[in-house]
Amino acid sequence: MNKPITPRTHGILDYATAGATAVLSRVLGFSPPAARTASAWAAGYSALSALTNYPLAIKRAVPFRAHGAMDAIMAPLIPALPWLLGFARDRRARNFFLGLAAVTVIVTALTDWSAESAA
Repeated sequence: MNKPITPRTHGILDYATAGATAVLSRVLGFSPPAARTASAWAAGYSALSALTNYPLAIKRAVPFRAHGAMDAIMAPLIPALPWLLGFARDRRARNFFLGLAAVTVIVTALTDWSAESAA
């Protein structure tokens, strides 16, 4: 299968997703536990992105394939967060995290993890 997402495009999507998560949790009025979870996820993912060996990194410390492995690990964890952290009744937050999981699965599946990432 041709994987159309390059390391550069993946980086753009990473930063955009982290930023959108941070902003939308406030705009959509998530409950405090959901807002804290969204903020923590956005900060952690921004840090991972800043340290990944791809064109938009601040410091290229994490191999691109390791970033991909982390994405693959996070994909099934993200939709469970509302139940694990007690905010599943917050419909907006729950649905947001389910959508975030879907985006993560799609982007992970369509990224060319074997591409030369240091370009």
